[in-house]
Amino acid sequence: MQRISLLKPAHELIGNTLRVGDIAVDATVGNGHDTAFLAGQVGPSGWVYGFDSQQDAIAATSAKLGMQARVTLIHAGHADMSAKIPVHLHGKIRACMFNLGYLPGGDKRIITTTDSTLAALTDASRILATGGVITVIAYPGHQGGYKETEQVKNGCGQLDAGQFNVQAVYSDESNAEAPRLFVICKTGGAI
Repeated sequence: MQRISLLKPAHELIGNTLRVGDIAVDATVGNGHDTAFLAGQVGPSGWVYGFDSQQDAIAATSAKLGMQARVTLIHAGHADMSAKIPVHLHGKIRACMFNLGYLPGGDKRIITTTDSTLAALTDASRILATGGVITVIAYPGHQGGYKETEQVKNGCGQLDAGQFNVQAVYSDESNAEAPRLFVICKTGGAI
């Protein structure tokens, strides 16, 4: 089986969900690729909140975006999202993207962690609008990545099936270390 890129289906799902004027979150801005994509989707009347615990990631994303006024970059971990996003926007977030692991081109010892990722997914599921979507690309092949991927899978399985529809897409089902995309759609009201 040929290995597939998971970024393309994640962007397609988000692109089918977001409309101009919506609010979106990039929970792990990295080098800014997803942040720029989200900003393009929400247009000049929408807003994107981007989080990263590494100042290098915030700087790289800021440089990539230039002077886009519709993005707020926050130098904080993704587990802080519900505290950092204004309360009046909770329940109005139409999309949230996670791209776990380490900063490409950065220190591979600095990674997302299971505890903070699970806390962030819980927050994201709470502040997500009905009809909204969360995408999580997880990488089990790096140090600490397998545990995080398995815990994300378990966390997704614990979401209320009456409120959320969850699916997993594998880049290569025959390789246990291949990346995975988890898609969480909020189908019901507040949890």
